[in-house]
Amino acid sequence: MSKTSSLFVSPPVLRPRLSRPLRLPFSMRPLTVDSLNPAVRNVQYAVRGELAIKAEEYRVRLQEHGADHGLPFDRVISSNIGNPQQKGLDQPPLTFFRQVAALMEWPDLANLAPQVFPKDVIARAKELYNETGSIGAYSHSQGVPFIRKNVAKFISDRDGYPSNPNHIFLTTGASAGVSLLISMLISKPNKSGILIPIPQYPLYTATLAQYSGAAIPYHLDESAEWSTSIAEIKAAIDKAIQDDVEPRALVIINPGNPTGALLNKETQAAVVKLCEEHSLVLLADEVYQSNLHRPATHPFTSFKKVVRDLNSPIPLISFHSISKGVSGECGRRGGYFECTNLSDDVIATMYKMVSVSLCPPLQGQIGVDCLVRPPKQGEESYPLWKEETDRTHKALAERTQTMTARLNKLPGVSCVDSPGALYLYPRIELPEKAITAAKAAGKEPDAFYALALLDATGICVVPGSGFGQKEGEYHYRLTCLCPGVDEYVGKLENFHLEFTRKYS
Repeated sequence: MSKTSSLFVSPPVLRPRLSRPLRLPFSMRPLTVDSLNPAVRNVQYAVRGELAIKAEEYRVRLQEHGADHGLPFDRVISSNIGNPQQKGLDQPPLTFFRQVAALMEWPDLANLAPQVFPKDVIARAKELYNETGSIGAYSHSQGVPFIRKNVAKFISDRDGYPSNPNHIFLTTGASAGVSLLISMLISKPNKSGILIPIPQYPLYTATLAQYSGAAIPYHLDESAEWSTSIAEIKAAIDKAIQDDVEPRALVIINPGNPTGALLNKETQAAVVKLCEEHSLVLLADEVYQSNLHRPATHPFTSFKKVVRDLNSPIPLISFHSISKGVSGECGRRGGYFECTNLSDDVIATMYKMVSVSLCPPLQGQIGVDCLVRPPKQGEESYPLWKEETDRTHKALAERTQTMTARLNKLPGVSCVDSPGALYLYPRIELPEKAITAAKAAGKEPDAFYALALLDATGICVVPGSGFGQKEGEYHYRLTCLCPGVDEYVGKLENFHLEFTRKYS
């Protein structure tokens, strides 16, 4: 055979011998959990923890086994997380948001289906495309400048004070902004602390654990509709200092998560003064600012407005998101934060850090633009936008009221009527036998209750132990997003009564 022809001869196939394990001339250490960063091992996130994992296993079982699933329920109800458009909750997306998003994904649709899109949607998409180009390209690391200008106008219109677009960062949801700020504020591992409300959204304790920061808890007052107590915050500061922990920042969630509580202006002003006194950065989590069930009696006031009204010098970071409100665009991952009273050097450092991740998702940024620039009265899209947003606001308020009233009629249950956000946080009195059984199972008592609820009804909630609570108290958080509220609450009622009988 010539050399030329040999080039076309297939080489012999070498098949691995599977009968014997590969022997290396050295001992390779396996990657184990114990060998990972200890800070990562300390992270706990109850909202997507044990209960959510088990709920997903049940969901798969229902799908795969059909009528032979062998479970006492025929669907899983995900009441553990504020994810409005999740399958089973099915909050409809706002048409305006989706039409603009569609044209940004495929601009040719405006010509291919000219009768489908309202004129103001086409104009908005063209305007945005002229600023962004293809959404498949990276944007400015801080976010598209044009969209940041629109965010600044939204803030100034809301508060009556100017906002600087260069002090606004578009983010991959509000969570990314929170994570960035906490990572920057922890200057001394395990000695730099952040004041967080109890109960709190687990993002804060999880992020503090990740960056080796110290959580400084202050308790909200359940007896006064989960109000924020200045005396409680002062006591937490004093204790932290005694424990050799330096308080660096104060987190306020307004409206609250999981409580739905809203701060009044007097309390907000006192919080600002406290931050001045103790040189604290104020982290204002305001992602539920448009989820107001009783706005006439419980309105929202931004901390930006309060800080400007008081002419206060405190550093303030304010967070917002497209995931909540009535848009519910959680999967698009869009949000922003605004910096108030921060130096150019600090903002430059923030920019350096966000540039490492290149940019937030473009569709999330488009969602932010739709959030801060909804259709105006007189525009073609306005009537439908108004109808859709009013319907969702009404449904959330009615569900919240119905659920609160019925939960409060149950023996051993008390629930504050939440004026805002997407949740209720009922307190439950558990029989001593249930507490003993929980301890024997190695579970927190409210987690034991929540697991039993999931097993019996398919309803997934988050136990209060995941949010923090006073010793000897038990709660759980559930959303007000579930349709079919009568059936849903009926299952909660029947389970609670049966659980109480079983362990009494």
